[in-house]
Formats: sequence, C-alpha cells, structure tokens
Amino acid sequence: MQVTCTPAFLFEKLEDVKVIDASWYLPSEKRDPYAKYLKAHIPTAQFFDIDAIADQTTDLPHMVPSEELFASAVGSMGISNSDHVVIYDGSGLFSAARVWWLFRIMGHKDVCVLDGGFPAWCADGFPVNSGPELAKTVTYESQFNPKRVVDAAAVLDSNAQILDARPLARFRGEAEEPRDGLRKGHIPGSTSLFFGDLLESGKLKPESVLKDVFTTRQIDLDKPIITTCGSGVTAAVITLALASLGADDTQLYDGSWAEWGAQDDLPVAIGND
Repeated sequence: MQVTCTPAFLFEKLEDVKVIDASWYLPSEKRDPYAKYLKAHIPTAQFFDIDAIADQTTDLPHMVPSEELFASAVGSMGISNSDHVVIYDGSGLFSAARVWWLFRIMGHKDVCVLDGGFPAWCADGFPVNSGPELAKTVTYESQFNPKRVVDAAAVLDSNAQILDARPLARFRGEAEEPRDGLRKGHIPGSTSLFFGDLLESGKLKPESVLKDVFTTRQIDLDKPIITTCGSGVTAAVITLALASLGADDTQLYDGSWAEWGAQDDLPVAIGND
C-alpha cells in the first residue's frame, strides 16, 4: 500500500490534492503548532488540530472524535470524500501518522503522508506560505470503522501482538512518564518497538529494513496486531509502517498509556517482560 508520497510528487500535484498540516508537539517541547503553521506552511494547507478535533467528553488527550465532529471539521477545510489528501507535520514524521490513521478509520481511501514532512519540503526548495488559508466548506461524510480502534477492555481480552511505540526506558519503567499521575511500565505481554526505530531522517525506512525491524522483534505481520504508545500519536507511526508493508488489518489502542497507566485495576509489567 502506498502510504507516503515525496515532496516532488506533492509539488507537481499541489493544485489537485488537499493538503493538511497536522503538526503537534509534546507538551514538554512548549511549541505552538498553530503559530508555526501561520508563520510558514505548504501552500493551500489547512491546519488540523488533533486536540480540538477530538472527543471532548473525556479527559484523555486527543481521543478519536465522533463521526459528526470529524466530518464537520474536514468539510470546513474544503475536503470531500473523493479528494486525495496529503498530510504532513513539522517534525518529519510524527503526528501526521495519527491524522492519516483518523482519515483511514473514518473511511477515507485516498490519503497519504508526506515523506519527511515540512522539513523535507523546505530542504527541496519548494515554496511556503504564511497566514491562514481560506477554504470553501463542502459536505463530508464519515464512515467510522470501529474495528480499527480498541479500548482497555479489548486489549485485556485480546491475543493480538501488542507493539508499544514509547522509548525503551519508559517501556521498561526506568524513566518517568511525561504526564503526571501515570504508573511506570508497560502492558503485560507487549513488545517494545520505539517508533523512531522505523524512521530515518523523518521518513519511513525502506521496506526491506522495516521488515527486518519487525522480524528482529519476532512480530508476525500475518497475525493480529495492536499498536499503543503514550497517547495514541506515535502508535500510528507503527500502524503506518505496517500498512506500508501490506499489514493493514491492525488496531490502535486509542487510550494508550495515558489511560492504562492511570488505572490501578489494570496490570502493569516492569522490565523487558
């Protein structure tokens, strides 16, 4: 499955596609993604705020929005169901994967991530705009696929391979969690797969290298897989990498460690498990 595209491809097709800036940064970085978007972005790009276009009825961060909220937000960006959507972020490949996944679970078929993101676009010398981009609101219809998302109860009952995208030190319980009140450790039976191990210079590694990464960790791409992380963002990077290898029938634990680590009735493992 073609899940990424190059800056050259996007520049050539810029008038025919819809572009989304999906930049988001960890709270500890103290960076304002919308301010950075206004300062410089790919021409025609609309800004997608993963914290605003999210379930506002929960304290958990950027959980999957309702079909209605997603459709309203995307439609206001001038995006229709038939549009080819290209998503990027300011880190290279980070939060763009999360928004790619949201489009996929909402039934959008023609969507990809810009390989290398905004840094690659700029490095190739392509033009940038500043300020907001106007868009004509259109009708968008979401077709949510609940089978792509799992909650804590489903994870407990599942026999799937669970891949944790957090850094190894957090997985082992050797480092503090960035969010207050969370326990250390990981979901029992899960496997550590730091999302950065799938990337090189802000891009997905070549398919042959990605396959080796999964093989080394004894992950069977033909069997069910659940991805998880701190709050459901970098888990989507693993999901993107799996889709690039044809393993597209996966699930993402949306609450991730922000939920699991906060609930004392859920089991926790420390070390390599």
